[in-house]
Amino acid sequence: MSKWDKDYLKLCQTILKEGVEVENRTGINSIKIPSYHLQFDLQEEFPCLTTKQLFFRQAILEMLWIYQAQSNDVRWLQERDVHIWDEWEIANDGKWYATQNVWEDGKLQKKDIVKEFDPKYAHTIGTAYGFIVKKYHLIDKLITTLKTDVTDRRLVLSLWQDEFLPTAVLPSCVWSTEWDVTNGYLNLWVHQRSCDVPLGLPFNVTQYAVLLSLIAQVCHLKPGKIDYSIKDAHIYVNQVEGIKEQIARFEKNGDYPAPTLWLNPEIDDFYQFDNSKELKDIKIENYQHQGPIKFAIAK
Repeated sequence: MSKWDKDYLKLCQTILKEGVEVENRTGINSIKIPSYHLQFDLQEEFPCLTTKQLFFRQAILEMLWIYQAQSNDVRWLQERDVHIWDEWEIANDGKWYATQNVWEDGKLQKKDIVKEFDPKYAHTIGTAYGFIVKKYHLIDKLITTLKTDVTDRRLVLSLWQDEFLPTAVLPSCVWSTEWDVTNGYLNLWVHQRSCDVPLGLPFNVTQYAVLLSLIAQVCHLKPGKIDYSIKDAHIYVNQVEGIKEQIARFEKNGDYPAPTLWLNPEIDDFYQFDNSKELKDIKIENYQHQGPIKFAIAK
């Protein structure tokens, strides 16, 4: 059965039981715990939640947008019917609009805000995610090193670059990864500074499991373990009922068998994996789930 479902719902229950309700910039209070750690062994299970439907096509395409296309242009996703980043797209005039809490006179106050960017960043999320991957050639350096020196202990990819934070609409939540090879297995440590547990975490875990598997294949390694560390694991107050529904599903129906990941075995170049709407070279097979649960986005 799905170990990931059990671990995920344990985290959700921990937040609901032990978490503290706090204000934040979105204007929607969250219930948070300061940190949490998860571990996955891809030789035992491919992590994809079964107690709710995960829209894995969108999740995988978002990951490819960042690490393969190395793009910050939201239109790349929209062309593939992926609308995850629509709320953060910079307008034609370089402006981005939101209603958020801002600090004034020592307290948070809700206001309509306008952030102004260089118009050259229109239709993008600014200097974040794929922009950083491309600028610093992060994936190219990782693959080259894995193919030439599996003993290297400096395989760190950081999306958190201080110089580019002011011109990013949303600085990277998953901001760093560390990689190593042990006994022919490629392992990964993921660091997330802020985690929307109902909406973001299921996407993120599946995304990095796929990324690890893609990199392992093109470097002739086997996918190994993922350690996943979270700061500020939270559930927004308008997501609590959805999480309670998911917990109730597990209590009533249990979980379903974990699905499997299929990759086209003929692909040996990371940039050749199909990133079209159809995702021809990457498939999640035998996926059984208990249906979607709608969660609100906190902008």
